[in-house]
Amino acid sequence: MLKTIKAVFAATLLSVATPAIALDLNAMTPLEKEQFGHQVRAYLLENPEVLVEVFSALEQRQQVAELQEDVTLLAAYMGEIQNDGYSWVGGNPDGDITLVEFIDYKCGYCRKAHKEVANLVKTDGNIRFIVKEYPILGEDSYNLSRAAIATLQSLGPDAYKKMYDQFIKHNGPVTDKAIKFLADKVGLDGDIIVAQLKQASVDEQIRKTRMLGENLNITGTPAFIFNDQIIRGYIPGDAMEQIVAEMRSQAQ
Repeated sequence: MLKTIKAVFAATLLSVATPAIALDLNAMTPLEKEQFGHQVRAYLLENPEVLVEVFSALEQRQQVAELQEDVTLLAAYMGEIQNDGYSWVGGNPDGDITLVEFIDYKCGYCRKAHKEVANLVKTDGNIRFIVKEYPILGEDSYNLSRAAIATLQSLGPDAYKKMYDQFIKHNGPVTDKAIKFLADKVGLDGDIIVAQLKQASVDEQIRKTRMLGENLNITGTPAFIFNDQIIRGYIPGDAMEQIVAEMRSQAQ
C-alpha cells in the first residue's frame, strides 16, 4: 500500500508540475513543502479526474507486471505442470492444447466447473486434460484427494476417472466405508483402493502438487492453466472455449 501511495503522489506531482520546473522535494524548506502540499491538494480537489487517471495507469502497470511474472513462473515449472509423471491425464493425449486444473473436491466452484470442463474436453476432441489434486479446504478435501490418488496408483487412469466423477459430487463423510461404497457404485474394488491409502506415495504426490501450486502463486481452487496461460479462479465454459480458440488462432 505504501508503494502505491508513493506512486500516486509521484504521478500527481508530474501532473501538476510544468515541464520547465524540476521538482526536488528534498531541496525544499519545510515551509515550501507545506505550501506545495496545499497547492497539490487544491489542484486535486478542482481536478479529481487526475486521480482516476493515475490509479487507472497504476492498475494497468500492475496487471502487466503480474502477466510477466506468470510467464516467467510457467516457463520455469512447465515440466512439472504438464509432465510430472503422476497426475492423471485424460482427453486427447496428443491434443494441441493442454489444460491443467488444480482442484479441491469440496470446492463449490470446482464442482460448478466440472461439467463445463468435461463438456469442453469431450466436444473439442483436441485437448489434453490434466488434473492436479490440490486439497486446501480441510480434512475431507485431503481424504478425497488421497482416495483419488490411491485409485490411480492401484487401479489405473480409467478407474481414477470414475472415482474423480464420484468424488466431485460426494457430500457425505470420507471414510473407508464411504470410499468402498462409491467404488462399488462404479464397479471398482474398494478394498484395493483403501489398501493403497497406506502407501507413502499417496501423501507424497499431494506434497509435490502443493509445492508446485505454491510456487505458481495458486492460493485457491479451481485454477486453470491453458498451455502457457494461467487463470486463478472459476471461469465459465464459454470463456474456456474462447481461450482455446484464441490460442489456436494465434498459433496459426
